[in-house]
Amino acid sequence: MRVLFLILVCTVLVACGKAQKPNGVFYIEKQAHGPVNTGAEQTDKYLPLLQGKRVAVIANQTSIIGHQHLVDSLLKLGVNIVKVFGPEHGFRGNHSDGAHVSSEKDARTGLPVVSLYGKNQKPTAEQLSNVDVLLFDIQDVGCRFYTYISTMSLAMEAAAENGKDFLVLDRPNPNGFYVDGPVLQKGFESFVGMHHIPIVHGMTVGEYANMVNEEGWLKNGVKCRLNVIPCKNYNHKMQYTLPVAPSPNLPSRESILLYPTLCLFEGTDVSIGRGTATPFEVVGAPWWKEAPYVFTPKSIPGASENPKFKGLECRGYNLHEFSDMIRGIRSLYLFWLLDAYKNCPDKSKFFTSYFEKLAGSNALKEAIVAGKSEEEIRASWQDDLKAFKQIRAKYLLYPDFE
Repeated sequence: MRVLFLILVCTVLVACGKAQKPNGVFYIEKQAHGPVNTGAEQTDKYLPLLQGKRVAVIANQTSIIGHQHLVDSLLKLGVNIVKVFGPEHGFRGNHSDGAHVSSEKDARTGLPVVSLYGKNQKPTAEQLSNVDVLLFDIQDVGCRFYTYISTMSLAMEAAAENGKDFLVLDRPNPNGFYVDGPVLQKGFESFVGMHHIPIVHGMTVGEYANMVNEEGWLKNGVKCRLNVIPCKNYNHKMQYTLPVAPSPNLPSRESILLYPTLCLFEGTDVSIGRGTATPFEVVGAPWWKEAPYVFTPKSIPGASENPKFKGLECRGYNLHEFSDMIRGIRSLYLFWLLDAYKNCPDKSKFFTSYFEKLAGSNALKEAIVAGKSEEEIRASWQDDLKAFKQIRAKYLLYPDFE
């Protein structure tokens, strides 16, 4: 049975104290299916691939089967886990954004935990010397600059170079209902953007792994021995709410939906609420004098220990209620970024060097400085999006949103 949720979005002027919504009527489709089963939950499909093998697990706090961590479940099932690799935020997900994570021994299991966000971001030959299979099970949120897919890509590369098997336990993408944004251009590759894809790629990690592997995007065109365990009862039209926060500053459904649009502010002189109870739901700065919403970032251990504008009163907008609008328009919403630049009193300080890494080129920054409209900016990336969608279509494991 198909249920349609009608969302009427209207224009409200910033001068009236609210962020602007676009004109138009949009529909959100919710499909009625059986419960979604993640790849990790389908143990019968992948335990045979692990039998008699030395397994290294790439995991974090989102790697769960029901209410139990994947590692605990696999150990009880007799899987020989020899080590764990931890991504940004650490194996247990308790490190701040961008914080250096050291290797350690896991207090709960006694397993060695090797950080892939510390001395090295790619597993070394030595670290893989006692490993037969690399198992990846981490919840992604579908954005180019969310670093878990970079960790996966580098681990796939290491597996290929060292003759190891690579297994992905797939999970739904909460932002998998659209594809949008500028495509990363050559020369702007970094850990927050390794491949030439748009900001919102609309793929699960399993689909993405297949694409990276088969398109020859790993270093020197190497290919790993890849297996993907797909989700059951998932499709790209679904509204999927994550059971566990994927990282410390994406604690809510609303923050996850707003993240693809608001993360661009990380490369500007604007706070997105790190150091508050609502990160990626608000925007503001000390210089935004006329804006109605007020917040003061503070240090939050394990989430934002040294947030932008720490201890300073910021004025801006609370965008919590706009998360469903993103589902309706199925695109990035650039109005907030353009409006912030327009209101910044010292435009020479608005952008930081990080902005071009997040955007994937210098084109977006140049367009904003030149005063181009959202429609003009959006039109500039359509040809690249069309080309990417043709590649993406080859690797989809689930019914698409179109």
